[in-house]
Amino acid sequence: MTSSSFFDIEPLDCGVTCRCAMDACALCGKRLAKDRDIFMYRGDTPFCSEECRYRQMESDDAGARRNRHRHRHRHEAPVAAEPARVQIAANVPVAI
Repeated sequence: MTSSSFFDIEPLDCGVTCRCAMDACALCGKRLAKDRDIFMYRGDTPFCSEECRYRQMESDDAGARRNRHRHRHRHEAPVAAEPARVQIAANVPVAI
């Protein structure tokens, strides 16, 4: 009987510029070892440590907060300015 492992799967030949899934930490780029735990986030993003995963989660949360803040301000109705006060001068001579 043969034992099958995720690490026994041949990676896709995706060229020099492509980093194949599960080869390295998505944050720091450290190569993932077969004998060490892989910490996952959002289903398919691997990290070498809890610290790297936590830093990515914090970064995502901060980005989401910035986007919500920008989105909220963009869609708020503009504040109406107070109408200008007009003073009427009394006893002003008018040429006829």
